[in-house]
Amino acid sequence: MSGIQNLPDELQLATAAHVKYIQSLDTKKDEYEYWLTEHLRLNGLYWGLNALHMLGHPDALPRDEVIDFVFSCQHENGGFGAAPGHDAHMLYTVSAVQILVLYDALDQLENRGKGDGKAQVGKFMANLQNRETGAFAGDEWGEEDTRFLYGALNGLSLLGLLHLADVEKAVNYIASCANSDGGYGVSPGAESHSGQIFTCLAALSIAGRKDLVDIDKLAGWLSERQVTCGGLNGRPEKKEDVCYNWWVLSSLEMLGRAHWVDREKLIKFTLSCQDTEHGGLSDRPGDMVDVWHTMFGLTGLSLLKYPGVASVDPVYCLPKYTTDRVFGKAK
Repeated sequence: MSGIQNLPDELQLATAAHVKYIQSLDTKKDEYEYWLTEHLRLNGLYWGLNALHMLGHPDALPRDEVIDFVFSCQHENGGFGAAPGHDAHMLYTVSAVQILVLYDALDQLENRGKGDGKAQVGKFMANLQNRETGAFAGDEWGEEDTRFLYGALNGLSLLGLLHLADVEKAVNYIASCANSDGGYGVSPGAESHSGQIFTCLAALSIAGRKDLVDIDKLAGWLSERQVTCGGLNGRPEKKEDVCYNWWVLSSLEMLGRAHWVDREKLIKFTLSCQDTEHGGLSDRPGDMVDVWHTMFGLTGLSLLKYPGVASVDPVYCLPKYTTDRVFGKAK
């Protein structure tokens, strides 16, 4: 990556601006867009906090206020909503667990959480599994998606409660979502998509069943997602998007094939999506920034071994030092 060291100023990582941008997100309560995105509030906190860890500024948000907000979103059934008054959902519950993990505050579930603490949260996630098919729903209304299956295995394993799920049936359901091109879809028979490939591959990694994956076929499909400008798309004939830095690269990393993409071109594309003055990253150069693309752009840079960005766990999308702490791995 010798060429990366000689990039012009506008293609250097604007760390200070990104930190300031993330810190500003909760100060815009007089703006219409702030309230239009209330349904993403808890997810957004995870995206922002994780991005700050990537940037080496894990304490840039007020810890106690963030944790208080997380608990204000919990329901009696153990699940979490996007914001106070919003229905509990798998995706928000996983974000809540991830935030508490980032703050090393899972123990607070025992004295501040609803019902049985960690166990209550685990029951909420495990009870969303279809015990016949192995699939998971996102909430009580029953929509099933491999995103929710991955979220359940992610959150339950972080809580030390993976045994509450029928992991074998979950694995069988993922296998039924496999396609002839090596990829995976949202459900059996659905088109292969980089985002769904990540969820299925990461879930298989947590379950210890990557043996089911056709590594080279899948890695070949993923590496073909790189387009002329250096960016990655989610499926054939679609535009490049910074968020696919994560979905594609993390999957390739889990497969041991991250070197199958042109790293220098991808780094240059990613850095060209920055707002170097006000902070944040967008989906592609010239577009509006948001915290979603900011986090996935930074975690992508982490997988690309960009200098100054913390090492990320490709399975959990958390700092490697965080998952090492949770799972007791040697440093």
